[in-house]
Amino acid sequence: MLSLTDALARLLAGTTALAETETVSTFEALGRVLAVDVVSQLDVPPHDNSSMDGYALRTADVPQPGTLLTVSQRIAAGQVGAVLAPGTAARIFTGAPVPEGADAVVMQEQCEPVDGGSVRVQIRPTAGQWVRRRGEDVCAGSVVLARGSRLTPQALGLAASVGAATLSVVRRPRVALFSTGDELVMPGEPLKPGAIYNSNRYTLRALLQSAGCEVSDLGIVPDRLDATREALRRAAEGHDLILTSGGVSVGEEDHLKPAVEAEGRLDLWQIAIKPGKPLAFGEVRTSGADRPALFIGLPGNPVSSFVTFLLAVRPVLQALQGLPGAEPAGWPVRADFDWPRPDARREFLRARRNADGGLELFGNQSSGVLTSAVWAEGLIDNPPGRAIARGDIVRFLPFAALLA
Repeated sequence: MLSLTDALARLLAGTTALAETETVSTFEALGRVLAVDVVSQLDVPPHDNSSMDGYALRTADVPQPGTLLTVSQRIAAGQVGAVLAPGTAARIFTGAPVPEGADAVVMQEQCEPVDGGSVRVQIRPTAGQWVRRRGEDVCAGSVVLARGSRLTPQALGLAASVGAATLSVVRRPRVALFSTGDELVMPGEPLKPGAIYNSNRYTLRALLQSAGCEVSDLGIVPDRLDATREALRRAAEGHDLILTSGGVSVGEEDHLKPAVEAEGRLDLWQIAIKPGKPLAFGEVRTSGADRPALFIGLPGNPVSSFVTFLLAVRPVLQALQGLPGAEPAGWPVRADFDWPRPDARREFLRARRNADGGLELFGNQSSGVLTSAVWAEGLIDNPPGRAIARGDIVRFLPFAALLA
């Protein structure tokens, strides 16, 4: 069996980043991957401004606390004041440009207005206090967001702060999704004897959408070789990746292996992880396309499908968008349970934090128990053959990071 590290290396070696880009509104760019650096054409802030409501003044005019100054002007945010005359102060508000001649701002709580249009400054100010300098956040000509970075809410705010109304991004991966199995029916349909509801279709579709993909849902394909081949041909057209669940074993009713081999190329692997041992990877030929569609076949058990998507499919989707496709980072957390009978394979155990900051384990770690993935907050990455005793430090992969 392949290790997860070796399998991921093979997956990424067979994945080429998408070259096509598109321009989108900055409002609509959340989660997209930048195709071009965002370079600021201006300083941010564009001028020295006040970080407090108070009074702008010259420190030389306030030699001691209690100095009285004439208030010569009022400057609100969005206004530009006049040159500050010696011996005077400007009433100023947060964000307003500091007038030429002033070198400090004293907050209003440290000043006392005096009848007749003056103000008593109760402290001796220092030059630069409560002044945000021009360009202290961003200098004109600097790269504020680098190509290849995924756009977060704060990144969109930064792009807007330098005036970027649109952004050049990598186009979304186009993924065709289908399930195989005559036993599968959709929620809302009668559950005939021997049938099960198709949960993987919902889980995988949502995972693909959360990863920034355009998803074509091709439904459930009957367990027939001709139907599977036809579904693959249809899925390959206009898609970068075909993702399936079920049918990647070698039973008489598992038609994906011969179908993919007939329509392209397939490697069928056994990965030394639990859950999620079987994984198929290859490509399906397309007519008139520059490149074939990638193919990944996941196991049919719902937790196996979920875990292998996080560990193997998501890195491929990241690589398609030009992002690093490395194994996820983990955090050291205390185990508040015993795991005395480890597996020979690398295990991914469903767990969540308790009120004491340690990890609790879901009672049933079967690959068919989808409730464990809902209850859990992440996966414990347990090396092959390692028993866990209460109090041991384990490597924890939060779902929040795996799905970010």
